[in-house]
Amino acid sequence: MSDAFVVCSALSFSWPDDTPVFDGLSFSVPGGRTGLVAPNGAGKSTLLKLIAGELRPSSGGVSVDGVLGYLPQDLPLVAGLSVAEVLGVAPVLHALRAVESGDVAEEHFTTIGTDWDVEERTRAQLDRLGLGEIDLDRSLDTLSGGQVVSLGLAAQLLKRPDVLLLDEPTNNLDLDARHRLHAVLDDWHGCLLVISHDRELLDRVDRIAELDGGEIRFHGGNFTDYERAVDAAREVAEKNIRTAEQEVKREKREMQQARERAARRSSNAARTLGSAGLPRIFAGTMKRNAQESAGKADGTHAARVGAAKEKLDRAERALRDDQKITLELPKTAVPAGRTLFLGEALHARRGERDLFQGLDLAIRGPERIALTGPNGSGKSTLLRIVQGDLTPVSGATTRADGRIAYLSQRLDLLDDERTVAENLAVFAPEMPPAQRMNLLARFLFRGSRAHLPVGVLSGGERLRATLACVLYAEPAPQLLLLDEPTNNLDLVSTGQLESALNSYEGAFVVVSHDERFLREIRIDRRLRLENHVLIETGAPDA
Repeated sequence: MSDAFVVCSALSFSWPDDTPVFDGLSFSVPGGRTGLVAPNGAGKSTLLKLIAGELRPSSGGVSVDGVLGYLPQDLPLVAGLSVAEVLGVAPVLHALRAVESGDVAEEHFTTIGTDWDVEERTRAQLDRLGLGEIDLDRSLDTLSGGQVVSLGLAAQLLKRPDVLLLDEPTNNLDLDARHRLHAVLDDWHGCLLVISHDRELLDRVDRIAELDGGEIRFHGGNFTDYERAVDAAREVAEKNIRTAEQEVKREKREMQQARERAARRSSNAARTLGSAGLPRIFAGTMKRNAQESAGKADGTHAARVGAAKEKLDRAERALRDDQKITLELPKTAVPAGRTLFLGEALHARRGERDLFQGLDLAIRGPERIALTGPNGSGKSTLLRIVQGDLTPVSGATTRADGRIAYLSQRLDLLDDERTVAENLAVFAPEMPPAQRMNLLARFLFRGSRAHLPVGVLSGGERLRATLACVLYAEPAPQLLLLDEPTNNLDLVSTGQLESALNSYEGAFVVVSHDERFLREIRIDRRLRLENHVLIETGAPDA
């Protein structure tokens, strides 16, 4: 029997409008942990849906060896369901309770089968994922987004799958929940195929599967090993490009020199023939022979130039397009120590429950603040108070100085009906149109891409459009508030966000559970909101 748990053979798939996604894709996934990486829009989630059987290929086939568990990125859960119903154990639990109460109908025993320990197994699985205190009868709509994701994972693990497919499983998870997920996956002994932008999770896998250009290439080792391999390949490609460019220049120079020598020989021959008094027909023959010889030599040199250009083209194709964003944002600069926000005795509630009470918060330029804490502790609420969108409970005082920009988790700041260029014109009306187009090109919206409606953009494209509008708004923001900005971003887009934030010269507060991201954007102050209080915990370890 093959060691492969998942086999895709000549897999092809297109969307209903005939947009191709895969054409003859073949690969196999062995046991162990495999991380699937690619830019947004490359088809990662579509591939998992094909493997899970949620989509049908137009041709080719997929085979899975064993029981399959699949956690999609967007969980199709109904708010009114109970925890037990989401976990898929409600019918068995109902049958168990009926038997315990004395009802020995055969249908109850049929429902239970061999799952007499289902409640114990369920509790153990919930405990591992930090959900041990949640009652099985509790309604789904009372849980946080992170708890819902952990619950969805528990539901798949209770199937005891041989193959587990996970699509962005750390989305909406706080730091503690991420660590619990990491521990669960560290103990995984089947076949795991996971899509994630969480680089700490990807550093725990056995191999990386890179989806690029409709093909999959496997790289042994974790994500850090993969990055090193990519960097090494880039260095080789850049060196090959430099060598090929020099070869093209040399061949062009030699071709030009050969033409000049041929022209001189032809001119000298003409003068010699004229002074020698040779018959005209003989002189014409010699001239034609010289021209043919020069033409052959020129053709040889032209072929060598063409070969050198083809070598350069191959070298350039081998160089990955990192799509880096490089910015200069002097208008966002804030004098050191200037107070941008001051809040005293901040108090907020959610329903009848206090989120926090008596908080004091001062933000000064140009601080880089990470705001962390468990899901549901009120981090997003605190950002909205700083922005001025939400009024704290009476008794609190707030004062803001300077323009504040707020990027919510939904990235809903722009008008979906307007194009990217039209949105930028709203935020920066005094900027000349040509300058706006040049700016959007720096955010990788080149040519017709700048005229796409925002509503059709991918998550990474929407982020870049939002950053362009916010960072170059008139007046420029001096305090940025970012709420889980890396959620749903691919690794390339996360790198672009890091680059933009490292160019930003003002202050920012970012809510994030992504430790690698926080290190990359050079956080210098860390606050943790937990148990109704705000704790100063310093900066993350470098």
